[in-house]
Amino acid sequence: MPIGRRRNRIDRSLRERGVPPEPQHRERETPGTTGPWDEADVPADGLPRIDLGALRVPALPGMELRVDVNPQQQVVGATLRIGESMLQVSAFAAPRNAGIWDDVRAELARSASGQGGSLREVPGPFGPELAGTVLVAVAAPGQPAGTPVRRAARFVGVDGPRWFLRGMISGPAAESPEAAAVLEDAFRAIVVVRGAAPMPVRDQLPLTLPPQAAEQLARQQQARGGPPGPGG
Repeated sequence: MPIGRRRNRIDRSLRERGVPPEPQHRERETPGTTGPWDEADVPADGLPRIDLGALRVPALPGMELRVDVNPQQQVVGATLRIGESMLQVSAFAAPRNAGIWDDVRAELARSASGQGGSLREVPGPFGPELAGTVLVAVAAPGQPAGTPVRRAARFVGVDGPRWFLRGMISGPAAESPEAAAVLEDAFRAIVVVRGAAPMPVRDQLPLTLPPQAAEQLARQQQARGGPPGPGG
């Protein structure tokens, strides 16, 4: 007897006796999280956060926020700094039913190796991450500007609902768990605002300047005689 037909007969027999049949499909269980957070799950932690559009980053004591702006005055990155340690964060669009961190890790490791760095996969507080060295272009003392320098780095990532959040930790925090703790807490406290608009997978979620910073930038642009920036 075909299994499906036998299952139907069992269900009909149970219904005749007033016993509801066992559901054949169970709802997928969603694991809990301690952060980073989706906009729909923001905790009531009372933590002040700076609104950068797709990201709301925590305003922690002693921590400095820097935003990177391109020539068109568009925000293309955000960095949290405490002492000599930094956390660079970016958020990207992701598929509805699958994460991309596994693929991104492999690509980052290959890219670092091809440029003279070295990253290996290790367990971390957010799951698998990459740790090792990367080459960055900095103005080191006694060297021409833009000379590549090898630095320790960690890449952490979290797959959320239709978004992916990536962080790069550099400086002393890349090698010291004690120094990394405050930046890990900052990464954990980030809120991602994905939005409902469709976006190609891996496109960076748009960032914006906070209103006060946008107004300040607009005033600076006007004082230089240039075009107004965001908010101007």
